[in-house]
Amino acid sequence: MSRALYFSHPACHEHDPRAYMPGHPETPARLVAIEAALAERDWLGWERSEAPAAQEAWLELVHDARLVRDIRAMSLAGGAAIDGDTYVGESSYRAALHAAGGACAMVHALLSHQARFGFCGVRPPGHHAEPARAMGFCLFNNIAIAAAYALRELGARRVFIFDWDVHHGNGTAEAFRYSSEVLFASIHQQGIYPGTGQLGDIGSGPGEGYTLNLPVPAGSEEDLWLSLLEHIALPAAAAFKPDLVLVSAGFDAHRDDPLAGCRLHTDSFARMARQLRDFAAAAGAPLGLVLEGGYNVPILAECVPATLAALTDDIPAQSVARHPALHLG
Repeated sequence: MSRALYFSHPACHEHDPRAYMPGHPETPARLVAIEAALAERDWLGWERSEAPAAQEAWLELVHDARLVRDIRAMSLAGGAAIDGDTYVGESSYRAALHAAGGACAMVHALLSHQARFGFCGVRPPGHHAEPARAMGFCLFNNIAIAAAYALRELGARRVFIFDWDVHHGNGTAEAFRYSSEVLFASIHQQGIYPGTGQLGDIGSGPGEGYTLNLPVPAGSEEDLWLSLLEHIALPAAAAFKPDLVLVSAGFDAHRDDPLAGCRLHTDSFARMARQLRDFAAAAGAPLGLVLEGGYNVPILAECVPATLAALTDDIPAQSVARHPALHLG
């Protein structure tokens, strides 16, 4: 088995929006359940690594210095609501530093050939956080920061980011809207939060053509998701020739998740993981995943181990037929 590293930090358990917003779905129980399930499986052979705190300079590769300063100040002041979904508490800034830092440490390990696979079990999640705005449960955009860090500090030239969270990764899309160094592809349910990710949005300026939005209707099942990945996203990524592959790994497209309406199964994520694993191997690029959404805690504790097991097993990816709905060109 190729070396695989799991990054997390105890601080990621301390951020708890329920202190200000009772009933909030993004809770420490998510990470507790994931890690308990992995521990029961002897971590599936993955090695655990402590996520360091990100330097503020790393955050500012993506985010405005004012946003970083404001979130730090809110946390030091004891906490405040940013919007109706997003909360900064006393422990949140520290948690967010370790979440972003874990993603940066992961790409360093991947690009320095210390590991072939990485997974960041971190929170708060990140893919909704835009360069100047925290939103959607997200304070800093962990995966975008990691990609920018790889490009600016570690010698990467092209990064492919695939987002399988059911909600569009608007923050990641905006972070690289004008960049040709990152190919961002997202499959997401149309018509739900945050309302972005239309098919016709392909990036802007020098980044035009480097954003691939693949919205799907409510009720979409794995045959459509797998077909979009295999027949649309991965061929575009092959032409892009990345030297690093990253995944915004949300698990809220599962049929039992309470916040959306797609109908994937636990094994659907394992099947996508194998497709991405085999693509990355063919491209000669390492593969890293960063936890995003997934709000049915018992289901999340099934999906993450299934995904990690798929990355390192010897089961080949299964090809799927081109779905009839794929009339995207």
